[in-house]
Amino acid sequence: MLARNRFILLLVVGVVLAALSYSLQYCSKPSRLLHLTCPLWGRDFLWGRDFLWAGGKTRKRLSPVLLTPPPSPDPLAGAYAYCNTPNHTQHTQTLPCHSPAATYLIHHLPSCSTATSLHDLSDYISHHALPQPCRLIKLLSVQVMIRHGDRYPLYSIPRTRKPPLDCTLSPNKEPSHPLLAGFISHMTKEGRDNWDASLTSLPRLPNHSSCEMGELTQTGVVQQLRNGEVLRGAYLRGGGVLGAGLGAGDVELETTGRSRTLQSGLALLYGLLGPFERSGGGPRVRQHWSALFCGRACDCPARQRHLEAEQRRQYRLRVADARLERTYAAMAAALGVATRTLRAANPVDALLCHLCHGLPFPCRLPDAHSARRNPPTAAPASCLTHAHLAQIRRQQEEDERQRRGAGLYHRYAILASQPYLERSAARMEHIARGNAPPRQPLLHLASAHDITMAPLLSALGLEGAAPFPSFAARLVLELWRRPAEGGGDGQRDGGRDGGRDGGRDGQRDGGRDGGRDGGRGRERGRELKNKHANDDLFVRVLYNGEDLTFHTTFCRTHQHTHTHTHTPLCPLDKFLRFARHDIFTPLNATSYQEACHANVS
Repeated sequence: MLARNRFILLLVVGVVLAALSYSLQYCSKPSRLLHLTCPLWGRDFLWGRDFLWAGGKTRKRLSPVLLTPPPSPDPLAGAYAYCNTPNHTQHTQTLPCHSPAATYLIHHLPSCSTATSLHDLSDYISHHALPQPCRLIKLLSVQVMIRHGDRYPLYSIPRTRKPPLDCTLSPNKEPSHPLLAGFISHMTKEGRDNWDASLTSLPRLPNHSSCEMGELTQTGVVQQLRNGEVLRGAYLRGGGVLGAGLGAGDVELETTGRSRTLQSGLALLYGLLGPFERSGGGPRVRQHWSALFCGRACDCPARQRHLEAEQRRQYRLRVADARLERTYAAMAAALGVATRTLRAANPVDALLCHLCHGLPFPCRLPDAHSARRNPPTAAPASCLTHAHLAQIRRQQEEDERQRRGAGLYHRYAILASQPYLERSAARMEHIARGNAPPRQPLLHLASAHDITMAPLLSALGLEGAAPFPSFAARLVLELWRRPAEGGGDGQRDGGRDGGRDGGRDGQRDGGRDGGRDGGRGRERGRELKNKHANDDLFVRVLYNGEDLTFHTTFCRTHQHTHTHTHTPLCPLDKFLRFARHDIFTPLNATSYQEACHANVS
């Protein structure tokens, strides 16, 4: 009897110890130590989460087993973002949510600490007498490049009907905007516009009941009106960081010779300024003859050779993609055309139009002979589908990833965008030094195309951080000046005191030496002034409202978390050096002319 009791006791103790050891190793909470129902197939265990009690053992770790693979990215998600549909996906984030100006004042000046954003800061300034450093912080200029708004396709798919879109404007159509009726009325008024003569033949508004190829749609106009509202809220509301006196004459619009870029720019200006003056006192509207906005530096033989090398790479990648080949073959069979004919028609342009406007995807038109015998109803097999577009978009996204690694497009982008960056740098430098021309605008707007913005993003090093330019995408370059560490008046005082002290020493010493010393004193003052001025000038880069300054090539390694600035800005000198010299490093050149006439292998 005694032996049997001892055996039963040992058996019970063994079971308890086994359960305790098992529970400590595989259960997530101490409260479940004695629960024999801790399952191996629990959710936490399958996803590899290591829920062990502090006193548990660390042995017998099992590798996680995923029951379902992670979902693959939807290729059509990027297509919907490309549409940039108003009220759904449009980029309406106000540019400086917490501006550098507000950030600096909040961290440095207790009297400004009640301002938490640009708008609050403007209200504070308008109702309070701020100390001198508060008055000196200033946004000097803004340069904006936009892509035109939504447009009708440039290509048509063979043997299908064109998208049935009406390009006339009406406040009663969707999408609409509160400013649309006023914009239509303002642009239909008779009057002489402050435009280049070459633009007078272009219509101010889209006006075809059946859209023409490449014509701006009402969706595109609404996108740009909203863009103008975003800029107005960022820079002009409540007195504005560009100054309450900013008028139409302080704004310049530069556009290509296409009606969609001109009309997009005018819609943005109306959203920004309201009913602006259109005659001599209004915004100056100038035409640029190249979509690259390259000014007088458009002649660049190497640029075209780099582009041709990139196009050959794209062609090889497309041909090697078996899924894309099968997709084009299926689309061509559905429409009854040759595959090469369908490829030449660039069907993705028209398919994106159907997707963006919520239209049914196109189907094959019946032949005249078969239409007499059968009713004109299309079978599902004779229509293009979302799956076809998804395969094309998948290949495009793969091409974009490989393009960044190959570097061929980046070399082309440098030569395509450097003239525009050089002109932007010159504008900033003139405004910063105070020697800008009398009509130098405070806000310069360039209304461009995707073939303009995509190279510019690549040249700035933003290909990975910024998506491909959607309709109405915007890129902003801001020029800021913040107070000097010893107070903003130090810049002026340095120059004035240097010249005055030198002149005083010259008077005391007398004669020729006095004049020479006075001149040296003034020169030392000017050098001190310029040095301080360069230290206090900064740039900021924003894309669709997102601050990407420290993603750019020229400022990626800049230590911007200084405890004495608290300003998310990049020194202007870095941008100037990049736009004029460092940008050519990938091309092993030191100037634009050298890079343009170099041999391309």
